[in-house]
Amino acid sequence: MASRVSICFVVFAVCLFASSLTKIGAEDSESKEFVLTLDHSNFSDTVSKHDFIVVEFYAPWCGHCKKLAPEYEKAASILSQNDPPIVLAKVDANEEGNKEIATEFEISGFPTLKIFRNGGKISSEYKGPREADGIVAYLKKQSGPASAEIKSVEDASSLIDDQKIVIVGVFPAFSGEEFVNFTALAEKLRSDYEFGHTLDAKLLPRGESSVTGPIVRLLKSFDELFVDFQDFHVDALEKFVQERSVPIVTIFNNDPSNHPHVVKFFNNKNAKAMLFLNFSSEVADSFKSKYREVAEQYKGEGISFLIGDLEASQGAFQYFGLKEEQVPVIIVQKVDGQKYLKANLEADQIAPWVKEYKDGNVPQHKKSEPIPEANNEPVKVVVANSLQDIVFNSGKNVLLEFYAPWCGHCKKLAPILDEVAVSYESDADVIIAKLDATANDIPSDTFDVKGYPTMYFRSASGKLLEYDGDRTKEDMINFIEKNRDITTPQETPQETPKDEL
Repeated sequence: MASRVSICFVVFAVCLFASSLTKIGAEDSESKEFVLTLDHSNFSDTVSKHDFIVVEFYAPWCGHCKKLAPEYEKAASILSQNDPPIVLAKVDANEEGNKEIATEFEISGFPTLKIFRNGGKISSEYKGPREADGIVAYLKKQSGPASAEIKSVEDASSLIDDQKIVIVGVFPAFSGEEFVNFTALAEKLRSDYEFGHTLDAKLLPRGESSVTGPIVRLLKSFDELFVDFQDFHVDALEKFVQERSVPIVTIFNNDPSNHPHVVKFFNNKNAKAMLFLNFSSEVADSFKSKYREVAEQYKGEGISFLIGDLEASQGAFQYFGLKEEQVPVIIVQKVDGQKYLKANLEADQIAPWVKEYKDGNVPQHKKSEPIPEANNEPVKVVVANSLQDIVFNSGKNVLLEFYAPWCGHCKKLAPILDEVAVSYESDADVIIAKLDATANDIPSDTFDVKGYPTMYFRSASGKLLEYDGDRTKEDMINFIEKNRDITTPQETPQETPKDEL
């Protein structure tokens, strides 16, 4: 009996000890940070040592960054076990010494993830999921070959499906200038498209099967289902892929399968024609037919076409400052941001109006709210038609916020901006102002507004700076004091004393 008790006790003790070791190991694992922290002192050196590394540019105050952080760390811990390991890193782009890095890589919002290859010689934007498992799957694929070899029908089937755009190079041999240029294209555009290469066109599901190449075949699920191309200059290949991977008319509705096309539409560099109407109305089919005819007529002339259902387009309506009573409405936005609008149009008016736009006979649509009759709040309201007088001609130091009414970050900033404005109420040289960027046109040659809120400061002498500091009362006041021109003696705004409990 004693022997059995001793054995049981030993087993219990071993299990308890093993459990303790497991717990300690887990705690060590949890305490270890797998995401590298980079800054201006080690960024270039670290990136140059890796063939593949991912860097997150973040700001400590950014809510989206805080949400991503645990997922990014979890993904980093999993990818550290990959063969070879995939390294994830982060940079506080809001820190003074690191802002030059963010500027170099054109970081305009947070969080932004960049993939660096070949020791930093090639960089591309991360366009994958933001949760751990998705990050892991996406990066494992991105770290592999840019183009997959298709050796069988099964290989082709696993790469090509009806929901993706796939670019396949058909070659007599995997060598020569054409193959090198195709590989360079695949490396450059791998974040946006699937690439494959094969020696046998018979393995592909669509297109002429007897070609021996070299030829590039773009396979897609819309318009013509495949397009072949034979100009292997890299620039020509890229232009071909970018133009033919966007539908002649992009559909903007609640169908998730259309969302990637909508994203590509808004990201392309063409002028953008957008027709919004109620898809359930009796005239919808007529509008769609007429609009497609116009889109086909102007294909390849630097203008892309989208038709949006009123129900799914509320975000676009907010962005462009449109109203539902204007539908059917067509709006064209040029590359420089200029807008041209026709509201309450008939289907037969689409073609003549687009022709007038192309011929330069349509007046530019300048959107502005009415100038407020009373503008007595601490934060002054600026509209497009008062922008020149308040910001440029007033001779004042002006901190101007560009905001959107629906933006959560803007709502969070609003009371802080009010506090800053109250601090300057007795200072005749400083104006704190805001402009609704969804209801007013912004001069894009002066202000680069790519997200909300965006803040600019213009000194009394005309110096224009984008504010990129922390969104706190103290930091904004310090920024104003550092960059303002003083025309009359003023005291630096002081913190409002807080009652102690």
